[in-house]
Amino acid sequence: MRAQKLSLLAVVAVAGLSLTACSGSDSGSSGKSDSSAPSQSTGSQDSGTQSTGGSGGSGGGAATGKGTGTGTGTGAGQAGTNGGAAVGGGSGACKTSQLAFSTSGGMAEGELIVNLKNTGTATCALKGFPGADLKSKDGSISAKRSSVAPVPVRVKPGEETRFTLHYPPNNSGGTGETFTTLVVTPPNETHSHSLPVSVNVPVTDGSGGAITVDPVGTGK
Repeated sequence: MRAQKLSLLAVVAVAGLSLTACSGSDSGSSGKSDSSAPSQSTGSQDSGTQSTGGSGGSGGGAATGKGTGTGTGTGAGQAGTNGGAAVGGGSGACKTSQLAFSTSGGMAEGELIVNLKNTGTATCALKGFPGADLKSKDGSISAKRSSVAPVPVRVKPGEETRFTLHYPPNNSGGTGETFTTLVVTPPNETHSHSLPVSVNVPVTDGSGGAITVDPVGTGK
């Protein structure tokens, strides 16, 4: 699937939704993100779609707008195949269909761990950045790549590897913008898998922190 670009949450302005970092009187918001919501999925739940929305795009910043829908923050992204060549030792690249995906809380606020478990019968290999696209009711945004260097990872049957998604937590007191779906494309793959998440970021004028993704093989 091709992730729709989120252009500073312009849709927010059109819908008349006020996502400014206003007073704590906004109902239904605690001002913090809930990144610990686990997801249950199996490798057989491959979406079967091709994804061009990966990490490394021009955007990946915090949701932006202040009710105006102007500024920067779009994320064109790069396909997961640009993450780096899979490594060998006789191991083929891990396919989306042979991976089970789940999420867990990171070691710090504003971190989401994405776990990839090898459900196949043979060892497979991964190296590079995954595609990571966050979707909300207003659009989507592609995480940009962090400065962490990729490392080769071999994953035996039944074992897991992981990567970390970093985002600016919403401590503004406003409702912010909540992303409810994370679309993951493993390195050297074109098929993606969707995970339910709850990632809440502040609405800024574009000067806030970026949403970034680390290479596979990093994280707790």
